Amino acid sequence: MDTGVEVSGEVQYRGDPVLVPPRRPTPRHELYLSNLDDQRFLRFSIKYLYVFSAGAAVPADALRSALAEALVDYYPLAGRLRPGDGEEEGKLAVDCNAEGALFAEGSLPGLAAADFLRGGGATPHKSWRKLLYRVDAHGFVGVPPLVVQVTHLGCGGMVLCTAINHCLCDGIGTAQFLHAWARAARSDIAGAGEHPVVHDRRALRPRCPPRVEFAHPEYCQDAVAHDKPTLLDHLLGQPLSPVSLTFTGAHLGHLKKQLLLSAQALKRCTSFEALAATVWRAWVRALDPPAALRVKLLFSVNARRHLKPELPKGYYGNGFVLGCAESTAGQVAAVAAPATVIRLVQKAKERVDDDYVRSMVDLLEERRVGTGGGAKPDLSASLVISAWTRLGLEDLDFGAGTPAHMGPLTSEIYCVFVPVAGDPGGVTVLVSVPQAAADKFEHYCCNPVEPSGVEDTDDGAIAAGMLERDEQHQPCHGHEIKIDY
Repeated sequence: MDTGVEVSGEVQYRGDPVLVPPRRPTPRHELYLSNLDDQRFLRFSIKYLYVFSAGAAVPADALRSALAEALVDYYPLAGRLRPGDGEEEGKLAVDCNAEGALFAEGSLPGLAAADFLRGGGATPHKSWRKLLYRVDAHGFVGVPPLVVQVTHLGCGGMVLCTAINHCLCDGIGTAQFLHAWARAARSDIAGAGEHPVVHDRRALRPRCPPRVEFAHPEYCQDAVAHDKPTLLDHLLGQPLSPVSLTFTGAHLGHLKKQLLLSAQALKRCTSFEALAATVWRAWVRALDPPAALRVKLLFSVNARRHLKPELPKGYYGNGFVLGCAESTAGQVAAVAAPATVIRLVQKAKERVDDDYVRSMVDLLEERRVGTGGGAKPDLSASLVISAWTRLGLEDLDFGAGTPAHMGPLTSEIYCVFVPVAGDPGGVTVLVSVPQAAADKFEHYCCNPVEPSGVEDTDDGAIAAGMLERDEQHQPCHGHEIKIDY
């Protein structure tokens, strides 16, 4: 199995990193972070890696200047996190002090942009970590909310790595900021300001008193104690391999058709629902836990439009909640289960409305005040999926063209749906699984419906045949993992 492209040599830095403050004076205040922002499991940075060929690269000075301009609107990213006090003890807040984002510049003459594209380029290698400057800080709070490294390549291209604090932005928010930065680099005045940037997070304040009105299975229950090793313990206790599978838009169309044909009761499904159900089933079948074990699929659901009133356009804070599909391992892995699992995913999405989001915010408040440790997602037997698709992350253009590759800097035990450059409907699935289960996981992803699970119709047989023929186009690579929490 391909371990991904190894980046040999060390980055030759062009001096010490610099702090880039906003170009003009910005408001000085403390920014409140909502309970959705300040969840313990979000206390890390979202790390993106972009590879630009020689024709699409831009000078580092231009990027640094444009960053200073973008930070005028997104000035909290130039601030610093600090612990809250008083009623907000145990929470984080942002000191909007305009100290600046960290910007590093270096070069790797022996590396070319084309090297990342070998084998599809989707699988991170542990050596890629050198492409993002490592900040020497005492803990998460001491790291600037935004860290950037530009690495010039021998071919004339560049690698752009960003680390954006997840407590300040979700995926939608990071995309919003990155495109504002790109517009500044292009001097695209006409495209700027379509939606005012919204910093205020108070629309997601907890109710007083808090009212938790749902069970919220996505979080650990206080009364549950795992006195025996969990499936998560099993995962972390053995060597892991990153697995990447690229589904083109055509592949996903075939997949949806095949799944719909597998059960007449299922009338519709989205690409996300089909792929999430397929990946979850493959994960469970490959790991083969006890049939009676309750397993969960946790995935991000954009709550912006489900709230009353809706969060405004331009809101870049965390506006997602966790959706939770749940069943036994035996039921998820059953031959006839694909349509049933899709319905579990659909029901988890349908559950998210204004009442559910408000209840979740209140649960986070109760756990913060009552236990001190905060609410924790139930990861004991769960696959977590984070979708980076349909955000426009792959379309970033600083003035000379879009990237040849976009993806995460590292591979994790949670699953990321990554957009495919040049294929708006395509998705690359990236997740780390035990080495012993990697081949099975790939097989089950590429063969989600067994012949006995497809209704005996000509259309069903045709759909199964299409997927079998497509399997040869599913690349898979990797062997490294980094736990980022």
